[in-house]
Formats: sequence, C-alpha cells, structure tokens
Amino acid sequence: MVTTVVIHLKQISTRFSMAVHILSLVAVSPTAECTGDYIAGSVNTNPVVIRRIMGMLKKAGLIEVRPGVGGASLRRSPEQITLLDIYRAVNVIEGDQLFRMHEEPNERCLVGRNIETVLQSEMNEAQAAMEQRLAQTALSELTDKFQ
Repeated sequence: MVTTVVIHLKQISTRFSMAVHILSLVAVSPTAECTGDYIAGSVNTNPVVIRRIMGMLKKAGLIEVRPGVGGASLRRSPEQITLLDIYRAVNVIEGDQLFRMHEEPNERCLVGRNIETVLQSEMNEAQAAMEQRLAQTALSELTDKFQ
C-alpha cells in the first residue's frame, strides 16, 4: 500500500513539472513548431505523455493546439499564466485535496478517533500556503531566467 502511494505522488509531481516545461518551451519558442514530438524531445519522454498533458492545458485554456500540422501556442501571455493555473490545469490533486487522510483509523484508540480532526486543519493550511505561493509566480518569471 505504501509503495502505491509513493508512486502516485511521484506521478503527480512529474505531471506538474512536465506541464511547466511544456508551457515554458512554447513561451520561449513562439516561432518554432512546438509539436508533441518536438516538446517530447525537450522533456525527454514519450510524445503520448506530452499530448495527454497538452490536452489538459488546452482544456484549461492555457494553450492552443493546431490540428493536422501540429504545434502549440499560448492562449495568454506568460505574464498572465501562474504556476497555480498550471497546477490546477493538470489535475495534480484528487478532490481538491493535496493531503488525504488514511481510511478507517481505529475509533477505539484515542489517536485514531481524533487524528483526522486534529490534522485536517494543518493540512488545509499547508495546501492553502502552497497554492498562494504558486499564484504569486508567473510563467514569465521562470522563462526570464532561461535567457
């Protein structure tokens, strides 16, 4: 069970970083043909993975994908796209909760019957702080550092 959770969290963080990579590449290469294959070469992953993430970014209104010849472009300027926008676009978390509680603790145990109530507010505050921080960083702030 623990191994499954670790793998799941790794996949979540990878999807977010790949989405930031994709949008950064499109932002710094507006004249290049940013096709799935081209982007996959930069990310160094399978084009199918890239197309799946690009579909999420398109659905969120962050990129436009040209059918047929391929290629992508930003639908908003890099200054108007925050890391929080990207984070939300790729469905990084389930049910809008970054942290999940383990199921069915022992209600006969003092800790078991109280842990969710005690810990949930801390986890909610941590998630809110992270989301607030992501909202403060625009894609352009990252791409400016590539120059």
